[in-house]
Amino acid sequence: MKYAFMSFATPDATLAEMLNMAKRWNYDGIEPRISSGHAHGVELAKTADERAAILRQAQDADVEIACVATDCRFADPKTADANVDVALRCIDLAAELDSDRIRVFGGQIGDGVGREDAIALVANSLRSVADHAQARGVTVCIETHDDWCDPTHVADVLRRVGHPNVGANWDVEHPVRTNAATIDESFDRLRPWVKHLHVHDGDSETRQLVPIGTGAYDHRRVIELLLADEYDGYLSGEWIGWDEPYETHLPREVSTLRAYERELRT
Repeated sequence: MKYAFMSFATPDATLAEMLNMAKRWNYDGIEPRISSGHAHGVELAKTADERAAILRQAQDADVEIACVATDCRFADPKTADANVDVALRCIDLAAELDSDRIRVFGGQIGDGVGREDAIALVANSLRSVADHAQARGVTVCIETHDDWCDPTHVADVLRRVGHPNVGANWDVEHPVRTNAATIDESFDRLRPWVKHLHVHDGDSETRQLVPIGTGAYDHRRVIELLLADEYDGYLSGEWIGWDEPYETHLPREVSTLRAYERELRT
């Protein structure tokens, strides 16, 4: 099991600064969020030489690019095809950074589109990029987020896709927050497909971030379930707009997660 943090936790940090923080505070990787104006500079517009330089920086720091977090979304027929094209480019970017994951969204369901048609549209979109992802050694992970917080709907999509290079990014908060599923129910429904996680604790009503272990989401249980399933991927901290210095919560949060893992392994 490995640990990373997303650049939403450090939007004004350069790539070098993110890598340095990861190394200093015992993270295995970082997760750059592209197309959000973050200072890391990992973007689709980078040339081949610039991508190679980014990879060298990460390798020199001995920190992985755990996942490339994208803004691709597929549940609106008006924009699905354009997002498929972007997803293909994001797969190439990840591969050139030696990253084996990208994060995508299901996205807001288009006007007048029913749930079943949306499931079919998202599944078809993901299936259309799956072979390219496999060829590049990348897995495309759809997040439990937005109109897809219910892990049953995400599982329905992934069952239809039926491809080893399309999986789930389990955001621990959203299924519980929306009363779609408990932690255990979420894992049970997504278990065959969990390839990446987003973690953060908070108040379920105000959504205010709080230290892991003090809020509504049982991350100790998450790690217990993952260990039982021999999960070897990433848990990535997604701390957006936390009203405290990231120098405070970045080391604290990973320390808590690693302590849970040590305790559960004994």
